[in-house]
Amino acid sequence: MTHAFAHTLKPFATRQGGKGKFYSLPALADQYPKVARLPMSLRIVLESVLRNCDGKKVTEEHVKQLANWFPNADRTTEIPFVVARVILQDFTGVPLLADLAAMRSAAQKLGRDPGRIEPLVPVDLVVDHSVMVDHYGTKDSLDLNMRLEFQRNRERYQFMKWGMQAFSTFGVVPPGFGIVHQVNLEYLARGVHEDAKGVRYFDSLVGTDSHTTMINGVGVVAWGVGGIEGEAAMLGQPVYFLTPDVVGFELSGRLREGVTATDLVLTVTEMLRKHKVVGKFVEFFGEGTRSLSVPDRATIGNMAPEYGATMGFFPVDEKTVEYFKGTGRTAEEIDFLEGYFRAQGMFGVPMPGEIDYSSTLKLDLGTVTPSLSGPKRPQDRIELGNVAANFRDLYAKPVVENGFGRPAETLQTRHLLKLGEEMSQPSPDNPPTPLAAPRFEAEMEANKPTLPAAHAVAEPPRTSVQDITIGNGDILIAAITSCTNTSNPGVLLAAGLLAKKAVKKGLRVKPHIKTSLAPGSRIVTEYFEKTGLLPYLEQLGFSVVGYGCTTCIGNSGDLAPEINEAIAQSDLVCAAVLSGNRNFEARIHPNIKANFLASPPLVVAYAIAGTVLTDLMTQPVGQGSDGKDVWLGDIWPTSEEIHALMKHALSGSMYRRNYGKVKSEPGALWQDVNGVSGQTYTWPASTYIAQPPFFETFELAEPAARDAESVTVRDARVIALFGDSITTDHISPAGSIKDTSPAGKYLLSHGVQKPDFNSYGSRRGNHEVMMRGTFANVRIKNLMIPARDDGAREEGGVTLYRDAQGAAEKMSIYDAAMKYVAEGRNTVIFAGEEYGTGSSRDWAAKGTQLLGIKAVIARSFERIHRSNLVGMGVLPLQFQGSDTWQSLRLDGRELVDVVPDPQLRPQSDARLIVTRADGTKQEVTVTLRIDTPIEVDYYLHGGILPYVLRQLLAD
Repeated sequence: MTHAFAHTLKPFATRQGGKGKFYSLPALADQYPKVARLPMSLRIVLESVLRNCDGKKVTEEHVKQLANWFPNADRTTEIPFVVARVILQDFTGVPLLADLAAMRSAAQKLGRDPGRIEPLVPVDLVVDHSVMVDHYGTKDSLDLNMRLEFQRNRERYQFMKWGMQAFSTFGVVPPGFGIVHQVNLEYLARGVHEDAKGVRYFDSLVGTDSHTTMINGVGVVAWGVGGIEGEAAMLGQPVYFLTPDVVGFELSGRLREGVTATDLVLTVTEMLRKHKVVGKFVEFFGEGTRSLSVPDRATIGNMAPEYGATMGFFPVDEKTVEYFKGTGRTAEEIDFLEGYFRAQGMFGVPMPGEIDYSSTLKLDLGTVTPSLSGPKRPQDRIELGNVAANFRDLYAKPVVENGFGRPAETLQTRHLLKLGEEMSQPSPDNPPTPLAAPRFEAEMEANKPTLPAAHAVAEPPRTSVQDITIGNGDILIAAITSCTNTSNPGVLLAAGLLAKKAVKKGLRVKPHIKTSLAPGSRIVTEYFEKTGLLPYLEQLGFSVVGYGCTTCIGNSGDLAPEINEAIAQSDLVCAAVLSGNRNFEARIHPNIKANFLASPPLVVAYAIAGTVLTDLMTQPVGQGSDGKDVWLGDIWPTSEEIHALMKHALSGSMYRRNYGKVKSEPGALWQDVNGVSGQTYTWPASTYIAQPPFFETFELAEPAARDAESVTVRDARVIALFGDSITTDHISPAGSIKDTSPAGKYLLSHGVQKPDFNSYGSRRGNHEVMMRGTFANVRIKNLMIPARDDGAREEGGVTLYRDAQGAAEKMSIYDAAMKYVAEGRNTVIFAGEEYGTGSSRDWAAKGTQLLGIKAVIARSFERIHRSNLVGMGVLPLQFQGSDTWQSLRLDGRELVDVVPDPQLRPQSDARLIVTRADGTKQEVTVTLRIDTPIEVDYYLHGGILPYVLRQLLAD
């Protein structure tokens, strides 16, 4: 078949003499002039559509529609986007691998070749979500935490080893190398790709983690998807999405002295949340954008999920080329990166007036001020000087106003802790037996420089015999964590320099504060050692605890038992300060209610201050060894000091040496893991890995045509009434498992003792655990449960089960759901704004489906979760106008009918009929949030996975 746009296939040459072919967007612009003014991000998508135009999945009409994109139009057409590769992290990657294994088992059962289920694009899984901060504050914390990680997760890692030998395009970056997005930025992203015919094309990807957008900082179109959508992409399906609006964000000026990239991204997040960019691309342009380094750009791209956008895209320019050189890409890769983008007419940051955007915002970088965000949402930015006052105000504010609902007069409550010489550190009851192999840290010893004597710092004990009190606002966790910031040498060197100045002035961190340093790659440790800053961070307790997500995803480990008891007894609102990207309720630690996002140097400063009630702009950070007050300005590093050390952070040979070990020296712990072999997986009796139930009744025949009644939900019970901003953490928590929860009871019944529970995230390969963990977040509030006399709401995943006569019984949402399933009764959920915000986790949708929930009716949905619900065969419906479940006066006693358009036309009207306990009925119109024609097909097939499997196994 002749390519419909064969005339756009052109040769090009690079500055260094490289030659190649490419599908030329400038040539396409001769036919469709609007292409020349398209946003850069859309041009990259257009090139994929153009190159993959096969007349079947991608048609000539798709190319024409996107080439003629209007900045402002009704968004009803879908784009089939074929990505170059897929990345995974282990929490989402293991269930995805389990689905692939289950597909192969289903194929074998049907007498088909299991080898047909094979990723058609490169897939890289980076193990970063499993390490926990059990040990901290000592130099052997990294070694101890990694040994615990391998002990807890051996079954999961054996499963990954099976995947590596079963699928030819599936690779794993083992534990201990870093966080997926930082590894992607520093190593996996190679510039432009070349196919078997010598055609060069843009890098692009989807990842099963919402912060995949970090790679937008080097001009790569990418975003996070749920695991089920990621599976479809790796198996050859285009990623379908509605043609987006593109918001242009002009940056002007330069950041002031003392202002960090973290302060900038928190400001951008606040602005874009207000601009309402959910489902839209955001693209940065202007002179200020040119001034930003790639790590600064990547920090802003990383937090696109927090400001709600699909992407936060930065064009490729000289700064990108410099970064590729500094991180060890080859000369050929760098040459083709620049040459290809120049050939496409896309090298350089656009200036105002050069691109057509749907809308624009502008920010003068000189107006950005030092800030934190919190205490419950990343978009709630607080200027540094207002943090203490903000906490005092929120302490007594009602919960519905984002406060803590505490009596103002209890703010000064303090609880005495009696601590001996060694404060209790949480650890499993059965610590791992020391291995005969040398410590993991030793794997890097050969390449570590010897620390000059001038850098040697005495290390006093972190704890001593003393009485400590804790109170409201006290910081109990201080974590330099997350790829958002640890990928950025500027803010990390600032933290190290601040620590150095603080130590030299005699400042210390109180021993009960859980401090940790969890870099997003080993590179960070290497340049901290080269600059001599690591000993000063260690002096303040910020020892390296692991190379993974740790505290940012809730893997902060537990607090000392004395502290947990004090919080509970005195009902304290204590705080965590972290350099992460999310601070939702109960995410960081179930007992810490106030969580603040901050730059790494501010994390260190607040750890020293010990409380968010200290105003760091008007009060001293602490007292030095000479008894004098030390102010933040006394220890804050200058930009010159940071710049002087930057050469140690960008050394191509250092990056090549480090990432060369992914395959050659992955570590003794990883090498000791042995997996089974074979095309299909032999499913063990395991509480970590179980064969998913999604293909138990799978048949090759396509489902029969649906009539109106078959897509209607009848007589459904309401299983939950939720408010605004219900996150995927609320729906499917990743953290610790309580022994009294349905999941905890299940594990105990299968011989797993509480110290070995691990986390929900680590057990996503077992549907029995995960469906019991759905809606089990300890902070979720089902508003169906009546408020207490003081107005407070019960927390935890509970509901009111109603029998056939309407009599109510309080129980867990899981137990009620199973009762309804046994009765053949449908169930639905009602919610407010931003339902499903947060992580991309597909288990928030998988768990919803396995609980028998047929529809979710909300004021609005976040992008990824809405797509995941459709992908699992659950109807998302959106209230229209000012309608809410509150305006309908729902209380959970009602029966609900959902009557969509029989053809399930995308975004069509549906009827919502409520039958009250007294028999009266009320009907309103809602919008069916099946957004595209392909999503209709997914839903009618019972979800995206059965749809894809039928295609793969078809004759």
